[in-house]
Parts: sequence; C-alpha cells; structure tokens
Amino acid sequence: MKRIVVAVTGASGIIYAKRLLDALCGKAEVYVIISDAARQVSAVEGLSLDGYPFHYEENAEIGAKIASGSFLYDAMVIVPCSMKTLSAVANGYAESLIVRAADVALKERRTLIIVPRETPYNRIHLTNMLKANDAGALIMPASPSFYTHPETIEELADVMVARILDHCGIEHNLQKRWGDA
Repeated sequence: MKRIVVAVTGASGIIYAKRLLDALCGKAEVYVIISDAARQVSAVEGLSLDGYPFHYEENAEIGAKIASGSFLYDAMVIVPCSMKTLSAVANGYAESLIVRAADVALKERRTLIIVPRETPYNRIHLTNMLKANDAGALIMPASPSFYTHPETIEELADVMVARILDHCGIEHNLQKRWGDA
C-alpha cells in the first residue's frame, strides 16, 4: 500500500483536499497536516477534514517523523497550496511541518505535488512556481478540464483529484480518460 502525505493550507479550495482524502480511503496509508489557516478556510467553506482513518500531524510539530528523510513515503501533495506556502517551499523556509516535509520531499527526490489555488498569478507567484518546479516539485494548478462534462462541484474537483492520484500512482475511476469521455 502506498504511503502519501497530504498537506492542506489556507487557500480557498478545501474541496480538493476533501475529495482527495475521500479517494485515498482504503487505497493508501495517509499522513495529514492541516494548517491553522486551512482550518479557518474549511470552516468558511463548510467542509470538515477531520474524522478520516488517517494519521494526523500538527503543523507546529516540526520534529514529527514525516519531517525526516528516513521516513519513507511515496508522494506528498500540498492541496490547496497557498501562495505563502508556495513561497516558503520555493525558498527553503521550513518554518512549519508542511514546509519541512516538502523540503524533505525535494531533497530526497520524492514526488511533491503542489496544487496552487490562486488567480490571477503575479510575477512573484510565477517565479516561486518556477523555483519549486526547478527544485523537483510538480506544479499542478487547480485548473480542471471540462471534457468529462462534470455536473456537480464534486465532479469538477474530482477532475483535479484524478490527476493527483495519477501522479501518485494510485488507481482510480474518478473520471473517464481522454478519448473515453
């Protein structure tokens, strides 16, 4: 079974994290880190990220095992990723468990998927995305496709979740593939 770290930050779009956690149930061993800002946004957006059968880590616990390169996992996903967190990852400012774990993913050459949820982007955002990409992260903006004809907000979010799962190497049936739609 794959081991995945899911970090949730304070950008709008908590539904992406929730749908990812839903999809990972029974398919992976999951470690979840939720920032304080993400908890505030989840309350505003009316979505809870608690109660899953996963390992929850405190973002302030910089010494948690997922902050160590000796702790093996297959992928880390930051979803949604705030511009603050993106900046910290891109510039190696590991002041929280989320950023420390991302820093470890980069140094250990593990899959790190960053899902920024912001629009429009300014030059600083784009520069930070480029820096994170150049360091080894996969930048996957929350820009779902529409060829699958999603009818609900959950189906729309699942378009992105399906792409995330693909890059984590986890099988799913969340959407039809191009040519099958």
